[in-house]
Amino acid sequence: MEVAHLHELSELEQTYWWHVAKRDLVTNWLQQYSSPPGFIIEGGIGSAGNLLAFQELGYEVAGLDIMPEAVEYGRQRGLSQVQVHDLEQPWPFAEESADAIVLLDVIEHVPNPVQVLQNAVRTLKPDGKIFLTVPAYQWLYGDWDEALGHYRRYTTRRLQQQTVAAGLKTIKLTHWNSFTLPAALGMRSWQKMCPLKRSAEFPRVSAITNRMLIGCAQIERAVNQFLNVPCGLSVAGVFEKSHDSNSGVNAPLPQLPREVEAEQ
Repeated sequence: MEVAHLHELSELEQTYWWHVAKRDLVTNWLQQYSSPPGFIIEGGIGSAGNLLAFQELGYEVAGLDIMPEAVEYGRQRGLSQVQVHDLEQPWPFAEESADAIVLLDVIEHVPNPVQVLQNAVRTLKPDGKIFLTVPAYQWLYGDWDEALGHYRRYTTRRLQQQTVAAGLKTIKLTHWNSFTLPAALGMRSWQKMCPLKRSAEFPRVSAITNRMLIGCAQIERAVNQFLNVPCGLSVAGVFEKSHDSNSGVNAPLPQLPREVEAEQ
């Protein structure tokens, strides 16, 4: 993430529909699948808004981010257990110390997502949970993804393959953000016809549209309590540490070049 994008995130995360809706989805899942009190680690903390929300729910929180600016945001907001760290390196926490780990739109940014997930699994308590969101559909990959530093986009199958390889079993797996998929399809088609260099800025919407999109997300979330959403711009899931997860987490991982991963 560029520093300018981090600053923009800090300004928007409390009100912009995308951040509000995603945070509501994950906090609901946390309370359902790993209720407080408990110890939560977030990888990729951004400007720390999620950690503050988890803390308000009664969790003890800690966070890791590769950007010193992100960690500084967290410390300025009163969070002491945040530190600069590369998620692909062994995590600086005791093994089996965390009740839950949150990785929201993170693993698409790293060359080896399975390594990140394996590091997370080692830190989880037995039956601990990992909460993940990732962007969906490799065929939607474009300038926006490149500006954000994405290596890939996901299908539910691809995410499941990576979580299984890391020693996790699926508890919940669904698409998210179905209500903006038609607009995204139209926008990507236009961008292919009129290619321009894109920035990583969030598209601005009016206050009325922002409220409407938050409402759509609330409806989708209510439906998702009973049915998995079949399509959407993101894939979201809850995964549990398998009882036999230690059997394969130290196996060497293949290092795929970026262009090979894009074909999968």
